[in-house]
Amino acid sequence: MPTPSMEDHIEQIYLLIESKGYARVSDIADALEVHPSSVTKMVQKLDKDGYLNYEKYRGLILTAQGKKIGKRLVYRHELLEQFLALIGVDQENIYQDVEGIEHHLSWNSIDRIGDLVQYFEINPKRAEELAELRQKADQE
Repeated sequence: MPTPSMEDHIEQIYLLIESKGYARVSDIADALEVHPSSVTKMVQKLDKDGYLNYEKYRGLILTAQGKKIGKRLVYRHELLEQFLALIGVDQENIYQDVEGIEHHLSWNSIDRIGDLVQYFEINPKRAEELAELRQKADQE
């Protein structure tokens, strides 16, 4: 299983390829706010570990394994954002909170959060009741 840093890189590469059709070291570095040399080292490690294929000065592509993990990591991130919004976390805090917790939850926990989000989507009245409960608590 990849480390949290590896996950961040795979997730960003996946997102860049999905949106632009390619991912360059400079784009990854900008998105992650790290030095390009750090990205190059990580890309070489990800290549060695079979998550992507990298050719110096030519670019990189995710392997089937890298795509699968990238898709799952994006799902995890989006799900956690959805969950935090659902439980009433202020919008300006959601991204940072997700970045802080996403690597510390097991996939079992992520799947259970997914179940809960799905429950509230299927039962919007329950989501409204939760929001009302939150508003009452905020007023006290």
